[in-house]
Amino acid sequence: MKSPLRIGIAGLGTVGAGVIRIIQNNDDLIARRAGRPVVITAVSARSRRKDRGVDLSAYDWEDDPVALARREDVDVLVELIGGEDGPAKAAVAAALEAGKDVVTANKAMLAIHGNELAALAETAGRALRFEAAVAGGIPVIKTLSEALAGNRIERVMGVMNGTCNYILTRMESEGRSYDEVFAEAKALGYLEADPRLDVGGIDAGHKLALLAAIAFGTRVDFPSVVLEGIERVSITDIELARDLGYRIKLLGVARMTGRGLEQRMQPCLVPADSPIGRVEGATNIVMIEGDAVGPIVLEGAGAGEGPTASAVVGDIIDIARGLRLPVFGQPAHTLEAAPPARVATPAPYYLRLLLEDRPGALAKVAQALGEAGVSINRMRQYRHDTPAAPVLIVTHRAAEEAIHQAVAAIREVDVNLDEPVALRIEEI
Repeated sequence: MKSPLRIGIAGLGTVGAGVIRIIQNNDDLIARRAGRPVVITAVSARSRRKDRGVDLSAYDWEDDPVALARREDVDVLVELIGGEDGPAKAAVAAALEAGKDVVTANKAMLAIHGNELAALAETAGRALRFEAAVAGGIPVIKTLSEALAGNRIERVMGVMNGTCNYILTRMESEGRSYDEVFAEAKALGYLEADPRLDVGGIDAGHKLALLAAIAFGTRVDFPSVVLEGIERVSITDIELARDLGYRIKLLGVARMTGRGLEQRMQPCLVPADSPIGRVEGATNIVMIEGDAVGPIVLEGAGAGEGPTASAVVGDIIDIARGLRLPVFGQPAHTLEAAPPARVATPAPYYLRLLLEDRPGALAKVAQALGEAGVSINRMRQYRHDTPAAPVLIVTHRAAEEAIHQAVAAIREVDVNLDEPVALRIEEI
């Protein structure tokens, strides 16, 4: 058997402890599958005293993750610190410059600095693996870059933030408001320290940018991802969508169009009986459409110690086997800088309005829609006991620009009493 692959782990939070636990518990199995032993030589974290539920006594300790990355007895740096800059990026760059391979779960760092780090890794002839950065334990990176390498990818879409999906499905199942379920998720520890990373779509947008780069052979371009969070989704929207046969999901979609690369992360209505519509709780799902394979669906746990640590260890084993691939599926210098494109494909839209209940109110709304080139498929006015009349409109297929124009016009109509809500109905 070959000499051991020696790894250093920077970051001993939930995932770091999980990686250690897997390597300790499955060392014989890993050695057989990797063709060589995988051993931990050193670790690094902010506190030496914290009880992490795993035995660290056999490993050397480095207070500085950059020093860990440069150790002579470390072949692979496993970066689990997090954060787009700071010690995480410094340690990864130091490891690559020192001729080490790197495994990371850091989606934010790669979404911002992925192009730079990919070029650095490939110049050094080293691996930079990041399966755990997207969708936890779901092998979506490997599927896109390896199994589907012969396909022209037409669309990537999915639910990529378990916290948002948990909030939306709890609102639906419990009939509770966004604020109530948000507080529950925060108490359970499901939210990031900055909740906007989750509910604002930023975390999921990082993941989408990485998938788009692999799927379409483009440079990672997170700043061009259109982001809209779930903060404005109300229990009323969820109930009305259900009545129409839909569910609301924070949906990521990436596709290459004639105008450029479309990347968006936004709440959408999806058919309730579709694979994406059926996803519950903190589960993630990614749908990939290839020209040869057609649509395939990958679903599973998108976060948590076990699933994410499993993905990290899978990357370590690939490196132990000698597998070194371009970071984003093709050499970094061949990745194209695609122009960003807004939504190019027309779709039906859900519009929820609150109008003054007086003659001619609906006619004024219909006029605003018509002048924007938006036609009504169906409309429903709900029973009410106040002068404010709730109205639901489902449009025929319309361009996003036309919907924005119509909503802006409705805001100015004198019968409008509240901010209109417009959500795309995604055709799956």
